Amino acid sequence: MSIAKRKAREVVERARSYHHGDLRAELLRRAEETLRGTGVDGLSLRQLARDTGVSHAAPSRHFRDKQALLDALTVAGFERLGAGFERAAATGTFPERLRAMAHTYLRFAIDNPALLALMFARKNSPTPAIGEAAARAFTVPIEMVTDAQASGEVVPGDARRICLSAVAALQGLAAILGSGLVDAEEADGLFDEMVTHMMNGLRPRR
Repeated sequence: MSIAKRKAREVVERARSYHHGDLRAELLRRAEETLRGTGVDGLSLRQLARDTGVSHAAPSRHFRDKQALLDALTVAGFERLGAGFERAAATGTFPERLRAMAHTYLRFAIDNPALLALMFARKNSPTPAIGEAAARAFTVPIEMVTDAQASGEVVPGDARRICLSAVAALQGLAAILGSGLVDAEEADGLFDEMVTHMMNGLRPRR
């Protein structure tokens, strides 16, 4: 099948799916691709309409303006991150789950730098949906730290602040790895060292 015919078939299949309520999901997927490639400035509802082969007015049925689109991307990002945390914390000892969740965040940060920047950008409109999505995303790690404190595996303190400190460290490592300042061969070693230091710092002093 030629490339032209394949693309034409894809357009027809997408058009069919839109009639079943999938346009919003497709717009978000396309918007995230654009965000990854050209950043927030490259996003526009009109361009998304062209990219998805729908009328210029179609995206406005789901997002009233560009800010609403950015808010939806932010919520979706937190939901995806939260789902990753849940999978990582499903089984294992506290150190094993901590390592799994740290790896989940690091992988997310490396794979989605533009989306992560949007998620934590202060220019986001302070919608309840964003606050709720962010709170849900970090519920699992905060509860895990709280439970570990109750069992004597983690030092006392504000569990939320402990998690934020871990996120800050992981975000810094993601920036270093993404910049190419270190070789790919060093990545695993740096991650292991960071998690080891993190766990040593969290252990109660006897």
